[in-house]
Amino acid sequence: MKQKPRQLLLCIAIPLAVGGISAWLTQGSMDTFEALNKPPLSPPGWLFPVVWTILFVLMGAASYLVLRSAQPQQTIHRALRLYGIQLGVNFFWSIFFFNLSLYLFSFVWLVLLWFLIAATTVRFYRISQTAGYLMLPYLLWVTFAGYLNWGIYQLN
Repeated sequence: MKQKPRQLLLCIAIPLAVGGISAWLTQGSMDTFEALNKPPLSPPGWLFPVVWTILFVLMGAASYLVLRSAQPQQTIHRALRLYGIQLGVNFFWSIFFFNLSLYLFSFVWLVLLWFLIAATTVRFYRISQTAGYLMLPYLLWVTFAGYLNWGIYQLN
């Protein structure tokens, strides 16, 4: 497979842009987060942007591997369409949670996101095992985020 550095950068830039725009729309969210009653194991607020940046880079790299695979175009497009849908669902979670304080709705939305990530991970894995593995930290982090979201709903 011939490497295409611009395509790789674009694939990484897309999730970073989604996360960046969502973060911009939820400015001050860490102040809100710090003021909430949180469950045990809640990490410090500074950790979230670090982890999300890493996760967005990993999922961007995974999407690149899928895009550049030798699989049939229809298979690639289906996987990338599902990937795009989960990115859109991801984008709105922080708005529901931080801007609107809809903690229960945000949890349900996060469960939807989890299933979309799991489905995307499976599709990516079938195209490129490496791409599937690159999605696993994202799935694990959203699982942990579900624990935090549910705990915050229960405690606030």
